[in-house]
Amino acid sequence: MTRSFLAGPCGAALLLLSAAGLHAQQQTPAAQLTPQAQRTPPATATKPAPADDSQDGAQDNAGSDAPGDDAAGEDAGPPAPIDFEGGKLTITQQEEYGEKVLAYDGKELARNYQVNFEKIVTVAGVNVAMVAVGDGGNQCGPAEVLVWKPEGGDIQSLTVEQDECGAPPAAVGDYAVYFVPYLLPGASKPALQWSPDTGLTTSGLLSYTPEPGTGWADVDPSRYNGIVDAFHNEAVYRAAEKLLGDDMTDMVTSLLVGGGTETTASGAFYATGCVPHDCGGNDGFMAVDAAKRALYFARREDDGRPQSWPPMRRWPADIREAYQKAQN
Repeated sequence: MTRSFLAGPCGAALLLLSAAGLHAQQQTPAAQLTPQAQRTPPATATKPAPADDSQDGAQDNAGSDAPGDDAAGEDAGPPAPIDFEGGKLTITQQEEYGEKVLAYDGKELARNYQVNFEKIVTVAGVNVAMVAVGDGGNQCGPAEVLVWKPEGGDIQSLTVEQDECGAPPAAVGDYAVYFVPYLLPGASKPALQWSPDTGLTTSGLLSYTPEPGTGWADVDPSRYNGIVDAFHNEAVYRAAEKLLGDDMTDMVTSLLVGGGTETTASGAFYATGCVPHDCGGNDGFMAVDAAKRALYFARREDDGRPQSWPPMRRWPADIREAYQKAQN
């Protein structure tokens, strides 16, 4: 379905978003992982490994008030059909590790390796089923599929996704569903909203902004879930902006799948990471020396050759050693 982007005086509506939803958008993807997931990056294959199905089932059912949810577990069968607007929503899977299919009374609406029913909400007087549909794998959220039935009309569905890595979490208001994007340093994205009357429209443009007034003295790796959190510091952000220029967002993307930080003998801290779904092919390294007000970045792409900012010959010996250790 073609997406329509219409600018309008909808910015004030974004204030209706819950504080929890906004907080989730301010965290890095690594910050939203469980501690074990942060320590051990999951498999990068687009098609989930067999073990992922049991994890998906647990996530589907934990804390859900969705009708038809079964108890989580490896032996749980397919989810029960869900009564919706005089018909039934079903999620089926023909092959053991194949794609799952979302359908309404036999009419296919969406398919992918993860299809998880979330809930039914009422938006502008219309019942809307919300279903998360995605590839699975690491660090990529699913797209949101909205299903509704206009009065006197046929079943309708819309897949909301903002990039190849899914869509931001949805926040439901009385008259619209809002999608506030997760922003990487250096990036800008539109904030979207959907209603059954106007469809999907653009509310405004959001740009990543560090915390104003924070300086090098405020850098504290013990408070970071991942090294990307360091960009919330204005001094770090401005230094990275000057050093990386237009490469900043790509560099940050190569750090998204990663764990905590380590510290060198001189007190600098560092971490490695990789691009979601491309670990081993597009890996990143970042080090922060707050005492010397210096940053160091490196990224190894598919051809195996690293790029570095500043040139690696200008790196202190302990930072180079940390990088080589990380590569090994």
